[in-house]
Amino acid sequence: MTELKKRGLRFILLEHDAVLPESDMIWFGGELEVVKYRNEGQPIMSAPHSVKEAVDNAVRLMRGIGRVHQLSFGIDPGPRPGLGWLADGVVLGIAQFEHIENLAAQIIGISSALDFGKMVIRIGDGAPLSRDRIINDCLTHQLDIEVVNEAKTSRGLLRHNHVISAIRIAMIPGERVWEFRELQPTEGEVREIQRQSRKKSNGRKTISSHMAYAVACGELSLEEAIER
Repeated sequence: MTELKKRGLRFILLEHDAVLPESDMIWFGGELEVVKYRNEGQPIMSAPHSVKEAVDNAVRLMRGIGRVHQLSFGIDPGPRPGLGWLADGVVLGIAQFEHIENLAAQIIGISSALDFGKMVIRIGDGAPLSRDRIINDCLTHQLDIEVVNEAKTSRGLLRHNHVISAIRIAMIPGERVWEFRELQPTEGEVREIQRQSRKKSNGRKTISSHMAYAVACGELSLEEAIER
């Protein structure tokens, strides 16, 4: 409200569950509100560290600037990665995937439907194996990707809220990645994949540690390893 007053912009204050006075109204909210009501009006996510940017984006929308200056994707890595994408700070969509394969192709598909100046992909620094596989996938597709410190994105979140984390990650500049990552699965990760193979085959098969290592590195799918 202070930033809006400084710029001489008129605004109203609404209760969090109030109906928008106008269907296409630009409004500011926190992460949970914007995700929950993202199809109502033109929501802009705001946080204490991004107030000025949020108001800048609102002004851009008010002036009818249709072309997106920056399209930002955020990835919360892990076996079931969360994905969020924003156009100049405005949340356009969210998704959670059951696996990490072809995530770069999903991002390319989403971005192909939008008119934008530049695109950046940001990924959290947790879940090292999943993170590095996703980074390599993005670099293979010649996508710009940055690694973001997840400590800045996890405050106040319920555990495993991957989608909200992904949106926060999308908003924070990270360190650009230029080189492919060497994949080094831990013994625990290899054993976990072997456990998954037993579960998936109803206890009939346990793949070898060599096969499990290949699955962890993305060289084989779990189904292919069990079949072999």
